[in-house]
Amino acid sequence: MTTIADVARYAGVSVATVSHVMNRTRHVEPETAERVRAAITALRYSPNSLARSLRRGETKTIGLLLPDNSNPFFASVARQIEDAGFVAGYTVILCNSDGSAEKEERYLSVLMAKQIDGLIFAGSSDHARVFASLSTAVPAVLLDREIHSVHVDSVLVDHDHGGYLAGRYLVGLGHKRIGVIGGPRDSSSSPARLRGFTRALEEAGLALSPSSVVDSDYHFAGGRLAMERLMEQAPEITAVFACNDLMAMGAITALRSRGLRVPDDMSLVGFDDIPYAVTTWPPLTTIAQPVEKIGTRAVSLLLERVGEPTAPSRREVLAPVLVERESCAALRQ
Repeated sequence: MTTIADVARYAGVSVATVSHVMNRTRHVEPETAERVRAAITALRYSPNSLARSLRRGETKTIGLLLPDNSNPFFASVARQIEDAGFVAGYTVILCNSDGSAEKEERYLSVLMAKQIDGLIFAGSSDHARVFASLSTAVPAVLLDREIHSVHVDSVLVDHDHGGYLAGRYLVGLGHKRIGVIGGPRDSSSSPARLRGFTRALEEAGLALSPSSVVDSDYHFAGGRLAMERLMEQAPEITAVFACNDLMAMGAITALRSRGLRVPDDMSLVGFDDIPYAVTTWPPLTTIAQPVEKIGTRAVSLLLERVGEPTAPSRREVLAPVLVERESCAALRQ
C-alpha cells in the first residue's frame, strides 16, 4: 500500500510538503505542488481518510438509530436525513433497533467505536435508560421522542394535534360511533394521538367507549387483526381512526374480507401519509407528518450542536396536516 512517505520520495519533497499540498494548509510553490500531484497520480495514492479525520477530531459521520426501518414512515425520514447529511458533507450510518433496548445498546456501542460526530436517535420504550449514558458523550438529537431528565435537542411532531384533526374531521362528516386502532401504549406517539382524537370527540359531545378502542403494533397485520376485533366488539361503528397508515391498510383488508366497502360502509383515517397512502384503494385520507422538515431539521440541529456544544438545548415541534383523499364519506342517515 502506497504511503504519504512514498509520495514524498517520488516527488523529492518532504512529507510535510505533501500534506500541505493535499490539505491546502500552507502555500507551496506551484511547480513543487504540481510535482506532488503528479506523484500522487503516478503512485495512485489514496490517503487514509479515517486517520486524517481522527487527527482533526472529526469523522464526518452521523449515526442514525431508528426503531423500525421497514416502516415506510421511518424509511422516508431516514432518506431525508441521509440527503441532508450528504449535502452537508456527512455520511449517515443507519442502525435499526426493532424497538429493542438490547439492540439499541449494542448498536450505540458500535457507533461510538466508529467515532461518529453526532447521533440522531429515535429509541424504544426504554430509550431514556439507554440514551442517558450517551447524552454527554456525543452531540445528539432526539427524533420524535422526549426525555425530560436529559437536556438535549429534539425534533418532535404534535401528535396530539394530529389526532385532534382526525377526530374533528370524522365528526364533521356526521360520524358519532367511531372506533380507534391504536399503536403500542408504551410508545410516545400513539397515546398522544389518542388524546387529541378523544378531545375532538368530547368537544362534539361524543364519548369514545372502551370497546371501540383496540391497541395494536403499527404493522399491517396488526391493523387487520385489530379491525376484526373492532367489528366484533363494536359492530355499530361507522368510522375508524387508525394511528398509522400501515394499520389503516390492514384494516381495509379486514373490511373487504367481510364484504364491507370503504368509504361506503366504513370511513377510515390513517396517520403518517406514507408513500403507499396514495396507492391503496381507495386512496387513504390521513394525517401527514412533515417528513422532509423532520429530517432536515434533525440534521441542522445536530450540526449546530457539533459546532456549539454548550449552547442551550432546543425543542422544535412540527405541525401535522390533514390530507383529504377518498377513504372517508359523510355518514348516511
